[in-house]
Amino acid sequence: MGLVVLASASGSPGVTTTALGVALVWHRPVVLVDADPVGGSALLAGYFQGTVSDDDAMVNLVLARRDGRLADVLPRALISVPGTHVSVLPGPKSHAQAGSLSELWAALAYELRGLEETGQDVIVDAGRLGMVHSPQGLIRAADLALLVSRTDLPALAAARQWAAEWTEAAQDGTGAGSVAALLVGPGRPYDASEVAKVLALPTLESVAWDPRSARVFSEGQKPPGSAWSQRDQLVRSYRATAAAINQRLTGERLTMSSGGVR
Repeated sequence: MGLVVLASASGSPGVTTTALGVALVWHRPVVLVDADPVGGSALLAGYFQGTVSDDDAMVNLVLARRDGRLADVLPRALISVPGTHVSVLPGPKSHAQAGSLSELWAALAYELRGLEETGQDVIVDAGRLGMVHSPQGLIRAADLALLVSRTDLPALAAARQWAAEWTEAAQDGTGAGSVAALLVGPGRPYDASEVAKVLALPTLESVAWDPRSARVFSEGQKPPGSAWSQRDQLVRSYRATAAAINQRLTGERLTMSSGGVR
């Protein structure tokens, strides 16, 4: 279906947890890319509880790009999540290492987009916007960029400027093909329609506010029972988000193929 990027304008709205949750309920094989410039891989330390080593994945990809071997090395850098159709590309080990990746992101985006031909989609955790070494090459190449935000006033104030910048870039062809907001905790205190007015950005979907269930994804805690994933509110909202992403991208591609305007 394509390349989807999730990012936030303020600290800790749940980008990494949401990206992982959506990937785990995705309808076909998907690559989850950790591109958070903070480094340290909250994904490996949290969901994998530090039991998985990335073996310097980013360093290997940087060297491969220089040698023209990026397409060959990328599949070997992916870590399969047992029992799922998700593969993870570990991110920078530190903020300092993220500084050496600026020339990698655009080339990597090209290779990631090519994975669609092999039946794989890509979800990118781009972390917090506005930071030094943010993966702009991935964001610009996205078919869909999602601005993840809580619904309180401080979060919306931070998101508003990025919503305007992303919208303008999408319209003039210098940014992601399509942009939308993804809310975490709707109604805390504002609902989707109110947020859409503030951000002047359509809301794709909303993710439930459930810190206890979120720890299954953010900290690798064991789910409370075998049927948990079928009845849990947070997991249901991840499924709704995955469905909304697919519907959005499918609709846009049909519009483009029929000669319409995005």
